[in-house]
Amino acid sequence: MPKPVTITIPSRLARRTVSSPSLAVAQARSRSLYRDWYRAAPEICKLYALDVPYPTLRAKIRQIFDRYSLVKDVQAIDVLIAKSHMEYQEFVNVWKMPSQVMRYFESEQAPPVPNSFMEKFLAGKDDNAVLPGA
Repeated sequence: MPKPVTITIPSRLARRTVSSPSLAVAQARSRSLYRDWYRAAPEICKLYALDVPYPTLRAKIRQIFDRYSLVKDVQAIDVLIAKSHMEYQEFVNVWKMPSQVMRYFESEQAPPVPNSFMEKFLAGKDDNAVLPGA
């Protein structure tokens, strides 16, 4: 029996942007959005057939939310919440390509940048190389 085709309903996750009256309300909305992302991690891994386990995706979500944890301006938090919710809607409605999703994990997959002379030498990179014909 074939699997039923899932239909994306754009308004399913749509929310109006809201101005928070206080910092406490903005932080509560942020926590609620974080919980939505956290709960959706296994579904996102299934929808995009990611070769990343969902705990890794949850750790990445946590890292992104922690990056903005020190923001105390209510208007800035409202903008961040609106942008994050739009991103959440794009993820869950499968409006992103798998390559766009994997871009979140580029920093973990990239090889480390060589720092010392020996590391650069072994990597085949030389900053002071004489270019032929220069």
